[in-house]
Amino acid sequence: VQLQASGGGLVQAGGSLRLSCAASGLTFSDYAMGWLRQAPGKERELVAAISWAGGSIDYADSVKGRFTISRDNAKSTVFLQMNNLKPEDTAVYYCAADQTMGGLLRGPHGIEWWGRGTQVTVSS
Repeated sequence: VQLQASGGGLVQAGGSLRLSCAASGLTFSDYAMGWLRQAPGKERELVAAISWAGGSIDYADSVKGRFTISRDNAKSTVFLQMNNLKPEDTAVYYCAADQTMGGLLRGPHGIEWWGRGTQVTVSS
């Protein structure tokens, strides 16, 4: 299984970025997908999660109203649109897959599949 994240970079506060994660080696539509992030010195935290058909979506309180998660099952890709970025959003962002939303929402430990991270840096 491979989860290939892309789209990170350096942006000024108030700007936008769109992360993508292309999945291979698994039946994408069978999996809930999520984005987690880890800032230096902090625990990895769930940012957003979406169920296999997109009918259930959850966000961390810190990103509600600014970030939008979506997926394209035909392309085995999950997206994270990040608007109005803040310096505190600076972190390495990871794509993750689990067969249940509960598996993602319970926290980083025990999630089935992880991708390599992509760095997001927001300057003030």
